[in-house]
Amino acid sequence: MHGELTTLGIKIAPSTGWEILKQGGLDPAPERASTTWADFLRWQADALLACDFIETVTLNGQRQYILALIEHATRRVRVLGTTAHPTADWVTQAIRNLVMDLEDANCRALFLIRGRQVPHPHGRDALPKAASRRCSPASGYPA
Repeated sequence: MHGELTTLGIKIAPSTGWEILKQGGLDPAPERASTTWADFLRWQADALLACDFIETVTLNGQRQYILALIEHATRRVRVLGTTAHPTADWVTQAIRNLVMDLEDANCRALFLIRGRQVPHPHGRDALPKAASRRCSPASGYPA
């Protein structure tokens, strides 16, 4: 906690972080049961979607970009579309179509993880905000 706050430019003594944890009923990090990244993803799977481009070359030599998405809970892969020239507008429309499909399927996803190649005109947070407004929340998450 101390290190993260220091990174944000907030100066506190390490003992202050320890006191906050103690008041919250939490043991210091070395004594807590460790959570692995795999455990975290398993617990959050219903809330996570991830998308990225798969680059391929067709038999006639044309380069194509396939926008694919994986639902972490079911491991279902959805192909959102393919194009020779992925633009932010094209991706935005593909995501809009996806959100409508997920809404019809009673989606519980709240977060969309996207690869760095996926262009979007409004930055990294625009897609998850759009999806979380349209999808019902996963259990344990605020609406």
